[in-house]
Amino acid sequence: MNQIINHLLKSKNIFLATHVHPDGDAVGSLIAMGLAVEALNKKVTLYNENVLPAVYRFLPSINRIVQHANAENDYDTAVILDCGNLGRIGRLHSAIARMPVIINIDHHVTNTGFGDLQFIDTSASATAEIVYRLIRKMGLPISKDMATSIYTGILTDTGSFRFSNTSRAAFDICSELMGLGVDPYDVAQHVYGTYSLGRIKLLNLAIDSIEISENGKLSVMTLYQRMLDETGTHSEDIDGFIHYAKRIEDIKVAVLIRELSGGKNRPPDSRYHVSLRSDGTIDVSEIAASFGGGGHFSAAGFNIDSGIADVKKQIFKLARVI
Repeated sequence: MNQIINHLLKSKNIFLATHVHPDGDAVGSLIAMGLAVEALNKKVTLYNENVLPAVYRFLPSINRIVQHANAENDYDTAVILDCGNLGRIGRLHSAIARMPVIINIDHHVTNTGFGDLQFIDTSASATAEIVYRLIRKMGLPISKDMATSIYTGILTDTGSFRFSNTSRAAFDICSELMGLGVDPYDVAQHVYGTYSLGRIKLLNLAIDSIEISENGKLSVMTLYQRMLDETGTHSEDIDGFIHYAKRIEDIKVAVLIRELSGGKNRPPDSRYHVSLRSDGTIDVSEIAASFGGGGHFSAAGFNIDSGIADVKKQIFKLARVI
């Protein structure tokens, strides 16, 4: 931690980024860390290549996150947040790899240890928790904007404190953040409170797509781009759908296969993104790693370039070992 802080203090122009298709932890960590570095009087760029999920657009300084950046600019440091590997950044990962110093801040058990300096704590409930600890160690006051971003990261990555990664530290930090002005009700209303009609229609299509393995222990939900087009929805509207497949009785592993849209934002060599969720008895990070992906014990994912029939065939084979 001290090495990272010392380097940040010496840096002048810092590029901060997180993974494609960002979740609440990714967005919250990015904003909080960016505001902290800016408080050190550094020049900062906050980057994510995708359109940010609508449910997180209430976050302060969300408009500071850009979808386009010139990674060849005179950056002396890159801070990569909530990414198990550098490729998860998306199309700029090769350019970022050439930056003078890369700092890797993450909590995924499948993190490859990339970068020049690392702060990886797999026991942390969220990357936002690690960012909180860094800010405290730097002796910076945590503003209400930072606090709201960190709280959102912890709230979403613990599934509203329902997942097994929920810890006493998570509650202690969130309690402190409430004392700094965070309104839990307001955050929850934005993240979980309302859905568009299109999202409800998309959810209906997603539920209709669910298939169950012969042994009844694996469920597969499939979403095609045409479903999003028909309902007028976007990729961010899919957030949380996999939990409907996971909550089916006797299911140990739920899978969401999502067709990736074409164009410049599609990851190289990827036609589908596969999300995996476990009931806590199966390590899905190992499954994801076998396909070149990663994640946590109970939540992981990977990209794959193959026909849908082949993808499903490979997924249903997993049921044999569950």
